Amino acid sequence: MCAGAGENVVFLHGWGSSASAFLFVAGRLADGYRVTLVDMAGFGGSDTPEYPYGVPDYAADVLRIMGILGIGRAHFVGHSFGGRVCLELAAKHPDAVKSIALVDSAGLKPRRGLKYYVRVGAHKFLKKLGFKGLAGSEDYRALSPDMQNTFKKVVNYDQSPLLCHVLCPTAIFWGRDDRVTPMYMAHKFKRGISDSALFLLDGGHFAFVDDGATFYAILRAFLRGQEGR
Repeated sequence: MCAGAGENVVFLHGWGSSASAFLFVAGRLADGYRVTLVDMAGFGGSDTPEYPYGVPDYAADVLRIMGILGIGRAHFVGHSFGGRVCLELAAKHPDAVKSIALVDSAGLKPRRGLKYYVRVGAHKFLKKLGFKGLAGSEDYRALSPDMQNTFKKVVNYDQSPLLCHVLCPTAIFWGRDDRVTPMYMAHKFKRGISDSALFLLDGGHFAFVDDGATFYAILRAFLRGQEGR
């Protein structure tokens, strides 16, 4: 979906979501920007990838869409999984990126406790004995076999080494009560990305919806600050 005119702003949704997740804010931005909302492969109205995708494949798809739509450079806004794609684009395709807004973004290797490693060990042991092993997360179990392989490639991709290569202006939005991507990740993004600012929102992993008015106001001010750069 595309609407409006002006500098380009591309919205990238989170895992299991679709372009409609950002419709409420993109619609308001369309009075001064050309907004594009993307259904990434396997979500919304897009087809399932023909092979297991990784984050670089999703980034390549976004670049192809930009080429089709005649978008040279853009501001990117990405929630969770969409933030992963923003990071990939900013670090490896800087000529296509004016700025990024990371919204409760994934991309960092999470801290793991003893319980996690015990569970992993039990799963591997059961697999060696010929059993199915332990069930995966709810997100994982809900996927088709093809998308399960994509899910594994995406979540196992640690983008920490890319942070020092993200040189564009970066706004980091984070829900104070986020338990999916905890607050320590926000601070790691802030430390790792040189030109970045952190903005806290009321709510959890979907604080950009929970605290939508604040998110919109700060995002719009951030984009205005980048105009003409």
